[in-house]
Amino acid sequence: MQVNDGPSSHPIFVAPVNGNAQRSSGYVPGRIVPVRSPPPAKAPPPPPLKPPVPPPARPSVFNLSEDGNRREQAQNQQRKNTYICVGIFFGIFLLILILVLSLTSKDVLDENCPHQNPALRSWKPGHDLKKVVVIHSGEHYRLDSSATLYSITIQAGGSVVFADDKKGSKNITLRTRHILIEDGGALHIGAPKCRYRSLATITLVGRSDETAVTEVPGMGRKFLGVNSGGTLELHGSERMSWTFLTRTVPASGLATGDHAFQKNFSRGINLRVVDQDTAEVLVNERFDTHESQDDSKRLGELLKALPAGRIVALATGDSAVKNLVFETKQTIHDLLGSNYISDLKYRDAWALVSVIGGGNGSCTEDVREHENHDTGGKALARQDFFTVDGVGFTVTAYSEWSNGYPTTGFQVDAVDKVVLNLQDDVSSWNPGDRIVVASTDYSMYQAEEFTLLPCPNCNRKQVQIQGKPQFSHVGEILDGVDMRAEVALLSRNILIHGEMENSCYGGNWCQYFSYDTFGGHIKILGNFTSVHLSHIELKHMGQQREKGRYPLNFHRCGDVDQSGGYSNPAYVDSLSIHHSFSRCVTVHATNGLLVKDTVGYDTLGHCFFLKDGIEQRNIFFHNLGLLTRPGTILPTDRNDSMCTEITDRVYKGYIPIPANECKAVSSFWIAHPNNHLISNSAAGSQDAGIWYVFHNSSTGDSHGMISETKAELTPLGTFFNNRVHSNFKAGLFIDRKVKSTNATAADPREYLCLDNSARFRPHESSDPSRPRVAAIIDTLISFKNNDLGAWIRGGDIIIRNSGDGSYPKDEGSSQEVSQSLFIGESRNRGTNGGQNKYWGIGGVDGKMRTLPRNKTFPIRGFQINDGPVRIFDSTFRAFSPTADRFTMAVGFSLKNIWQLTPRNNLSALAFHPSVTLRAFFGRPGDWFEQNDLDGDKNSIFHDLDGSISGYADTYVARADNFLIRHPQCVDMPQWNGVVCSGKYSQVYIQTQAASNLSLSISRDEYPDKPMVLRGIRTKTSPSQQYQPVLMMGKSYTMHWNGPAPRETVLSLINFDQDDWALLGLCYPNETVFQITSDIYNKQNNGFEGIEDYGPVTSIADLEKRQQERKYFFDKSAGLLWLYARARHRRDGNSYCSSAGCERVKIIATIRANQKTETCNCTANAYPKYSKPASNIVPMPKPNTEPCGACGASQFAFSSDPWNSYLQTQIKSLSVKEEQDNDTQAYITVNAQRFDLSQSGFLLVTVDACSGKVTKNSMFSSLDTKMEQFFKTGIMKRSIVLLATRGQPASFAGVAQYLESLGSAKTPDLQNKVAIAFFGFLGQGGPSPQPWSTLLTCQGAKILGLQERFIPLSLEEYSCPPKKDSPTRMDLELLKKIS
Repeated sequence: MQVNDGPSSHPIFVAPVNGNAQRSSGYVPGRIVPVRSPPPAKAPPPPPLKPPVPPPARPSVFNLSEDGNRREQAQNQQRKNTYICVGIFFGIFLLILILVLSLTSKDVLDENCPHQNPALRSWKPGHDLKKVVVIHSGEHYRLDSSATLYSITIQAGGSVVFADDKKGSKNITLRTRHILIEDGGALHIGAPKCRYRSLATITLVGRSDETAVTEVPGMGRKFLGVNSGGTLELHGSERMSWTFLTRTVPASGLATGDHAFQKNFSRGINLRVVDQDTAEVLVNERFDTHESQDDSKRLGELLKALPAGRIVALATGDSAVKNLVFETKQTIHDLLGSNYISDLKYRDAWALVSVIGGGNGSCTEDVREHENHDTGGKALARQDFFTVDGVGFTVTAYSEWSNGYPTTGFQVDAVDKVVLNLQDDVSSWNPGDRIVVASTDYSMYQAEEFTLLPCPNCNRKQVQIQGKPQFSHVGEILDGVDMRAEVALLSRNILIHGEMENSCYGGNWCQYFSYDTFGGHIKILGNFTSVHLSHIELKHMGQQREKGRYPLNFHRCGDVDQSGGYSNPAYVDSLSIHHSFSRCVTVHATNGLLVKDTVGYDTLGHCFFLKDGIEQRNIFFHNLGLLTRPGTILPTDRNDSMCTEITDRVYKGYIPIPANECKAVSSFWIAHPNNHLISNSAAGSQDAGIWYVFHNSSTGDSHGMISETKAELTPLGTFFNNRVHSNFKAGLFIDRKVKSTNATAADPREYLCLDNSARFRPHESSDPSRPRVAAIIDTLISFKNNDLGAWIRGGDIIIRNSGDGSYPKDEGSSQEVSQSLFIGESRNRGTNGGQNKYWGIGGVDGKMRTLPRNKTFPIRGFQINDGPVRIFDSTFRAFSPTADRFTMAVGFSLKNIWQLTPRNNLSALAFHPSVTLRAFFGRPGDWFEQNDLDGDKNSIFHDLDGSISGYADTYVARADNFLIRHPQCVDMPQWNGVVCSGKYSQVYIQTQAASNLSLSISRDEYPDKPMVLRGIRTKTSPSQQYQPVLMMGKSYTMHWNGPAPRETVLSLINFDQDDWALLGLCYPNETVFQITSDIYNKQNNGFEGIEDYGPVTSIADLEKRQQERKYFFDKSAGLLWLYARARHRRDGNSYCSSAGCERVKIIATIRANQKTETCNCTANAYPKYSKPASNIVPMPKPNTEPCGACGASQFAFSSDPWNSYLQTQIKSLSVKEEQDNDTQAYITVNAQRFDLSQSGFLLVTVDACSGKVTKNSMFSSLDTKMEQFFKTGIMKRSIVLLATRGQPASFAGVAQYLESLGSAKTPDLQNKVAIAFFGFLGQGGPSPQPWSTLLTCQGAKILGLQERFIPLSLEEYSCPPKKDSPTRMDLELLKKIS
C-alpha cells in the first residue's frame, strides 16, 4: 500500500485476477479463492561440518551376541521414537483441540466469507481526509475499524474486505472522496453465501465547487468506481425488499378520522363520547357547570343514557364546580369511577378518560390545583383502546392553567398505534428501520415514509409505525382491481451515500432545487471481472449537474450475462435507492443485466433507465419505482419550466414546446423493446410509469455505433404482471421516439428530445418484409393515473388479463384488448391533499372523492384512437356521469384531428349496473372545446354483437354525422350517438399546395347536412389531408371554401373488393383533367398498375360503366364525377388491398381567370343530384337475451395472479330501507347469489381452501338453532359471511359469536339497524385475518353493497397440501429468459 505520508506494507486478501481475457469460467463471486501461503522465514544456516574421519578398521567377524545387542539397541531406539511421535501427535491434537475450543462460533472459518480469509491482515488506517491510499498487488486488507481517507485505489492483485462477525457488531464507516477499483482489484463486503451482518457505511464526500479537487478521468468525483477487470461484491443481510398492504390504512389510521380540540376559556366541563368499536367521536359538547345547574343536570342525564362500554372523556375549562350538583358528581363517580370529582375545587384543572360501567379500574384521571392563575402543569388523562377491527387508538383529555389562561383539550388518534398488515413475511424488518408506503391515489406525493416501532404483538406479516398516516393507503382489491399499496423497506445494513450540504449552492440548478444535488455515484465500466450487488442501500446518490453520474451506472459494459462469458452473470438484487439526485439504475450500452427486487424512491429524472437505445435482453423483475420527479439532464426528464428555460442545446433562440419535446419522465424508461419486464410496479411518476420509447440509431455515448437500431421493428420482450398507478400522464406509454440528430436551422429542437414520428410495428427478425410479431401486454394493472391508464400506438399489440402520418406506419397492424376489466370510479375514493387539487362528488355513489384533472375532466374507460383496435371479453364497472362531468365506458381521444377507422371492433362486453353511460361522442364544452375537429366528427366503432348498443353488427357514430346515416338508424341521445347498419370505409383525400382549404362533403341523400373538414395538417403544410368515413354504395359531393386544388389524390382505405362510392368533386366549369389510377406499394415506395381514366358524356353513362375507369364532368354543376372502387381483395386488418393502396390521382388544369374562384358547387348540385335516403343493409332487430358469455372471465385482477381470490358481496337491509322499497338483501360468492327474502339473518360459509360454498342458512332470529350453528355448524377453515334484514329478535345478541370468527373483541350491536360481517374460523379456532371486518350502521344511515375479494388457500389457513400447486408464471418466465 502506498500513502502520501510514507510507505507501508500489509498483506491483503487477493481477488481473482481476471482482467480482459483472464476471467475464470468457474469463478464464483464471494467464494474465497485460496491464497498461496507466503514462503516460510529462512532458517539460520547450519554450523559447518567437521572433515570426515574414517572409522577404525575392524575385523569382519560375525558375533551373535553382538548382533543381538545391536537388535536390542535398535528396538529401544524404535520404542523411543514411537513415544516421541505419539507425544508429538497428542501435543498437536491437544493444541488443535484447545484452539477449536477457544474459538467462538463466530470465528469458525468459512471459505464463503471474505472477511475470514486467513491471509487478511487487520487494517485500521485512522482518520485523515488528506491521506491518499493506493493498494498494490499482493496487499490484502481487512478493514477492522472506521476510517476517513482522501481516496482509495485498489490496484491489480489488491483488495479490501470489510470486517464482520456473527453477532453483527463490526460496525464500520468509511469516509472518502472516492474508491477506485482497477483491473484485478477487489472490494468485498459480505458474499452471496456469507451475508454481511454488521453495519457498513461508505460515505462519499465532496462539493461540486471544489475546483482544487482533481476529477478522475471517466469517473469524475465523489464515486465508487469499477474499471475493467475490477471486482465489486456487496451483499447485505437478506431482507424482504418490498411487499403489499393487505388491509387498507385510512388517513390518520382511523376509519372515522381522528379528533383534536384545544381551546382557551372553555368554561365548565367539556365532554367527548367515543364509540369503543370505531373510535368515532359521537358527542362533542360543553356543559357550563360553573354558571348553570341545568347544564350540570343535563350532563348527568346524558351520562346515564349512554350504553355500557362507551368511552367518555371529560376535562374542565376555567371553573367547573360552582353549580356542579351532587347528583351529577355521584353519577360521574358511579358510572365512570372518578375519585376526584367530589373534591374538585374552584378552577382546578381536571381531566378524565373512562368507560361507562367500567368502575374505578377503567378510569384514568388527573387533577391539578389552581394557584395564582397557574396549575403547574397539565392535568392529563390518557387511555389506550382498540376498535372492533383491532386498530389501536388513544383517547386523551387535558386541562391546564398557564400564564393566566385556562386551556382544555381532547385527542382521539392512532399515533404510534397503527399496524400495517402485509402480504409477505417481514420478520427481517426491525424497529428503527425506515419504510415507504406508496400512494394509491392520483397524486404520487401521497407516498409516506415511516419509522418502525417495536411491536411485540405483531405477527410475522405485521409492522407498527411511528406517527400516523396523512393519507389513505388501499390494502385490498377494489371493484376487482388490485389497488394494494406497495410497502418498501428503505433501510439496509450496507449503506453507500453522499455527504450533502444543507442547501443548494453554486451551479447545481438551484433555480429548480432548494437542496444539494451533488451526491455520490457508482460507476461500473465494461469487462469487469465480477460485479454483484445485493441488499444494499444507496442514499443521496447521483449528480444532477453531471451526465453519467448516477446512483448505479453500468456504463457500456456490453454483454454481462453468459453471452459475455460470465458464468455467473452480473445482477442487482434488492437494492434500496432513495432520495437520489439523478436516476436509480442506469443500464448504458449493457445487455443481459438482471435487476430484481430493487426499490427506486424519490429520484430526479428517469428512475430505471435504459440510455442509448441499444440495450437489450436486460431483465427487470419485481422492481418498484415511485415518486419519480422531473430532472434537468435530458429533455425527456424536464417539466414545463425546465423545458423552456434550458435552451443551451437548441438552435439559436428556439423555444421548446414542452408537451411535444419534454415532459416524459418515467419510473421505467425502456429505450429498446427487446427487454423484459416482469412483476414490476411503477407507483408514481410526474409523467409516465413505464415508457417504451424508440431510437432510430444509437445515441449518447454510443452515437454512431449502430446506424439503424430497427427498434420500432423489434419484437417486444416479455411483459407480464406489471402495475402502473399514481402517474400524472399515463401508466403505460408505448409511442414516440427521441430525436437522434443535433439541433440545426432546419430542425432547431434539442438532441434527444421527444419526437412523434415513431410507431411500434414489430416483425420477425426486425424485418418489415417478414410476418408481424404481436407484442403481448399480459396482465397489466393500471389505476389512478391522472390522464391515461395506458397509451399504446402501433401494432400488432395485444393487451390481455389487464385491469384499466398520412397512413399508419405498418400496413395491417392492429391492437387488441381482451379479458380485461375497466373501472370508472372505484371505491378507492382517495384523500384530499398531497397535491391532489380536485375534490368532488362521485357519479356512482355520490360521495366525495379525488378527481384526476378537475371536476369537469371526462373519465373514459376504453378510449378509441386511430385503429384498428379490437376489444372483447371485457367488463366495465362504475361509469356514471355527474352534473359536472361525463364518465363513459367507451370514449374517444379528446380534440382529435386524426382518423378513426370503422374497423374498430367491439364485442362480448359486459356492463355492470353501475355503468350508466356506455359510450359518448362528446359535446361542446370543457375539455371537448367545440368538439368539431375532423377526428371528433368521424368518431365511429363497430358493435359486432350488439353487446354495447343492443343491435348486432352495427356501427355506432356521432349523431350529427349524416355521411353514415340512414332512416332506420337508432338515435342514442344520451351518447350523442347513432346506431346504424351498413358498410363503411374511408377515403383519404390528399391535396397539394392548398393546405388552408376546408372541405365540405355532402351525401346526396342528406344534402343539407354536410360535414366540414379542416384537414389534419397545419395551414402552412405543403399538402393537406382529409379522412372522412363513408357509407359504401352511396354518392357524395365535395366542395371547397376557396379555389379548388390543382392536384388531388383519393386513397381507398379499408375498402373490401368491389366496395365503391360515387364521388363528385367541385371545379370551375372550364377545368381540364388528367385522371389516373395506381397502386402504391409501401414496401418499395413505388407505384404500380398505372391506368388512365377516360371521360363519358353523362352521369347515367358513368353509372352503367362503373366497372371501368371513367369519369364524367358536369360543367353546368361544376362536378367531376367518378367511382372510387376497390378492385383487389383486402386481407385481415390491412387498410389497403393485398396488391397495395389503390389510389385515384386528379390533376386539374384550371383557366387563369378561374383560378381564384371559390369552388363550392352545393347550390348547383342540389336538388339536381339529391336522392331519397335509404339503407343498403337493413337494421337488425334488437337483442332480447342477455349475453351470458360476455365480459372477462376473471372476477379479480391481482398482482399475484397465481393466487385465487373469492368475490364476496353482502347487501343487508334495514327496516328503513325496506320502507323505502328496497327489496334486495343477499350474499353472493363468485356471482352465486343467496337471497335473504324475509326479516332475519343469512349465514353463508365457504371453504377457505377451495372456495366452495359449504352452507347457506337463514334464521329468522337468534334462536337456539342459530346459536348451535355458531357453536358447531361452521367447519374449520371457513370464510363466514353474515347479512341481516329488518330487525330480527335478539339482533344485538349475535355480537357474542363474532369474536371467535375474527372480530378483535365483542362488538356493541345495540341500536344497530344492519350488519355485514366478513369473518373466518381457523383450523385451531379464532384466527383474525386482515380482510375480516364488521360493518354496521344505525339511524338513517345505510350500509349499501359491501364487497370483498378474499384470498384463498393462504398459508395461515392451514390448508391441506394440493396435488398441483399453482404455477408461478413470473418465476417460470424469469427462468426461461435468464
